[in-house]
Amino acid sequence: MIQSLLGLFRLGLSTRFRVGGAYWSWREETAFGSDRSTWPTARARRHAMFEYARWAWRMRRFTR
Repeated sequence: MIQSLLGLFRLGLSTRFRVGGAYWSWREETAFGSDRSTWPTARARRHAMFEYARWAWRMRRFTR
């Protein structure tokens, strides 16, 4: 959980916390598709978000 939160914080800093910006819109579309009616539940999306953030944090650590 800590890695997920750190990953989200890092991504937030990188995107200046513009959640509705181009990067986050692109991430939503590539992760869940463009048709919002077929998206998973909000809980499943949050889980996917934390998994992605944890992955991003780990990848960042591997590059050092």
